[in-house]
Amino acid sequence: MQVELNLQDIFSESSPQLAVNVGDETWENWFHRWLENLQPHLPPAPSYEIGLRLTDDAEIQSLNAQYRHQNKPTDVLAFAALETDLPYYAEMQDEPVYLGDIVISVNTAQRQAQQQGHSLVTELAWLASHGLLHLLGWDHPDDESLMQMLKQQVIILETVGIDIDIEY
Repeated sequence: MQVELNLQDIFSESSPQLAVNVGDETWENWFHRWLENLQPHLPPAPSYEIGLRLTDDAEIQSLNAQYRHQNKPTDVLAFAALETDLPYYAEMQDEPVYLGDIVISVNTAQRQAQQQGHSLVTELAWLASHGLLHLLGWDHPDDESLMQMLKQQVIILETVGIDIDIEY
């Protein structure tokens, strides 16, 4: 399975003293392993493409206001490219599948990492995995579906050696 990750680390470019300590290869490895684990939830394709943008609270607040009508910063936004209820055609399986874009506020991730008592890297992985599940059609409109999604996040994070202890 091939995964092409378009990483835009706007946060580190604008705040080099606070640079995110996750390299391109690590991100690519994480998404590759996560997608391997989530293969039953993927449309068949020779490769998958994902956009990941690391930004600050100001930009994510603007996006959150524009797309979700909530004028406040948030931790992660996911913009899925796939419609989960569209018909799938066999001839499409020869083309790369663009899954969508994930945007993470590093400012919010830093605050949440401190609150949770784990590293920024762990929080970024948590948020990226959450965004990925949204790209694949997972959602959490109620407590039961939220718990299923959180359990899946814990499972895929374990594939890259990150253990998160959450109460279900």
